[in-house]
Amino acid sequence: MKVKIVNDSGHQLPKYETAASAGMDLRASIKNDITLKSLERALIPTGLYMELPVGYEAQVRPRSGLAAKFGITVLNTPGTIDADYRGEIKVILVNLSSEEFTISNGDRIAQMIISAHIQAQMEEVEILSETERGSGGFGHTGKK
Repeated sequence: MKVKIVNDSGHQLPKYETAASAGMDLRASIKNDITLKSLERALIPTGLYMELPVGYEAQVRPRSGLAAKFGITVLNTPGTIDADYRGEIKVILVNLSSEEFTISNGDRIAQMIISAHIQAQMEEVEILSETERGSGGFGHTGKK
């Protein structure tokens, strides 16, 4: 599948780093460094605009290294980019650590996964079918 992309970032296009990678890294496209204080969030531009085929979405997710080493994550994980969106791809980063974190132009800040999806048709009913699980959720099977 080909995705049309406009690149105003001055950086390379997102790409898969290994043959089995699911995600492509997104880079910050900023004129000046942005420093996130503890618990601060910012909308970081990437300089990328794309045209996805109908039936596909792009999901923006955190990079595991930034999360594990620095406490930096994507606030609305996963962020969804719909096929009819034509604006700039931006990433909402949040600093969950107690230390400041600085983002510079070209830094890899998130990853993007392209995924097929379907649109469901909702059917209103009075009763749902029974299952063994029923309405159990939020840890109902225990910790161990």
